[in-house]
This record gives sequence, structure tokens and C-alpha cells, in this order.
Amino acid sequence: MPPSSSGSSPNGNLPEHVDAPHHAEHHRIIQQRRQARRLAIQALFEIDSVGHLPGTVVEERLAFSYPGEFGAEYLRRLVSGVVRNLEALNALIAKYAPEWPVEQLAIVDRNILRMALYEIGAHDTDTPPKVVINEAVELAKIFGSDSSPRFINGVLGSALDEARAKAF
Repeated sequence: MPPSSSGSSPNGNLPEHVDAPHHAEHHRIIQQRRQARRLAIQALFEIDSVGHLPGTVVEERLAFSYPGEFGAEYLRRLVSGVVRNLEALNALIAKYAPEWPVEQLAIVDRNILRMALYEIGAHDTDTPPKVVINEAVELAKIFGSDSSPRFINGVLGSALDEARAKAF
């Protein structure tokens, strides 16, 4: 069957240059990253509030809810990145949310901010910053208070350029 003039493949709405197997793989990776972010927030909350060891917490999360091989690696990368760069991440949060000392922020909010800022500034990231911000806002809707999504969006939007330049 000849390609359509609309630029879509005969199999659906995918552009001709994107075949279905690659699209399915891309979708699987996106879903695993989303699940990894959810698990990472839970792990970071536990590490922050109770002081448990990061490696132990991550392995317990993976035993409870395995996000797939790619997701598991992404979870480890997010948690270790936040833990390794905690001071720099806290400094960014303090700069862009000066009315709230970092230690007085809700535990969920500060860890969503830390994780998103790390992900935006990570030197090996391929996730567009706007996607990271949208995912952080969604996590705030799930785990935070009623005011968390707006707060998270505001801080991340303000800190975006500096976070991108950090290269954690």
C-alpha cells in the first residue's frame, strides 16, 4: 500500500518515519519512567523523613513494585542523583522559594522539587524540561496538598534556566 499523502503510516496516526515497534518501545519507556518517578518520590520521602539508607529503600521499593528494567535503573539514577546533589538542589530551591526555608517545606513538596530539578539538570538526561515539570505537577497532585501543584509549577518554572545550566 503506498504511503498516504498526509504523512501518516497506513497503520494509524504515526508519521511514516516512526514505525509501530519503535513507537511501542518509546511508550513503554515513558511508562516505566513515570512509574520510576512515583517510586522515587516514595523512596525520597522515606529517606528524608526517617533517614533510612537510600540503597535499602530503593531495593525495597523495587521488590514491592517493579517498574521494568529500564524503570528500575531510572529509579536508582533519580534517587542517587538527588542524594548526591542534595546541597546544590536545596540551594536552588531556597533561591526560588525564598519565603519557605527548605526544611520547613512539606516533605513531599521538597522531594518533588529536588527530583525534578535534578532531572532537568542531569547531564545525561533526554527528557524535555517541560515534560519533567508536568510530571512533577502530576506527582504533586497525587502526593501533595491542594496547593502543591501550583507551588511546584511556580518554583520549577522560575528555576528552569538555572537548573538546566547546572549539569548535575
